[in-house]
Amino acid sequence: MKTQILVIEDEAQIARVLKMELEYEGYQVVVEHDGKAGLEKALQTDMDLILLDVMLPGLSGIEVLRRLRKESATPVILLTARNTTFDKVAGLDQGANDYVTKPFEIEELLARIRACLRNQPNNGGKREVESLLTVKDLVINTDSREVIRDGKTITLTPKEYDFLVYLVTNKNKVVTRENIIMNVWGYDYEGETNVIDVFIRHLRKKVDEGFSSQLIATIRGIGFTIKEKTDEDYNKN
Repeated sequence: MKTQILVIEDEAQIARVLKMELEYEGYQVVVEHDGKAGLEKALQTDMDLILLDVMLPGLSGIEVLRRLRKESATPVILLTARNTTFDKVAGLDQGANDYVTKPFEIEELLARIRACLRNQPNNGGKREVESLLTVKDLVINTDSREVIRDGKTITLTPKEYDFLVYLVTNKNKVVTRENIIMNVWGYDYEGETNVIDVFIRHLRKKVDEGFSSQLIATIRGIGFTIKEKTDEDYNKN
């Protein structure tokens, strides 16, 4: 069965070119031209990947993504004319898997599509993990994507969840920024590495603040870790 891609793009010429190029590469393509119709199609159809324009009539791409992530983990690549760190982080924070800034080369987009598809569990890109991941009083159910610490449910965005799962899966190990970018955002991510600092700050606020111990530690000049036992050699921010 062909890989199905949903293109949500209001510019008819861009949508037409994308459909032609993707079908030439062997993908099955569905096109919607506004946010509401695109969201409806995404929720009602079993798509393998979504190309989502940020500037859409009806609903913005970010709003489509926000609503989609309440019900679906389908990988999403944002197509945006914006090129600021704020806009990139906003999209990633709402659960986008990647983004491409317009104007873009079709070869780059195709490479990012292949990377996203490889990184999905059904495509063998991510190793399987146990249904329950634990460290101290933190429990992650990877089936339901529920995160609980000390009996309290913690609400995370999809990318925050992926980031935390990666840290917990590698507990007691130090993961570098390069490790994180490659395994959470994808090996061909070309954005600013300071996006990691943004997500670490958000995770600490949700996972560590208000609890008796701090789980996430910074290893200065190297990266980050979650350890089951306190190690005074690690400097925590």
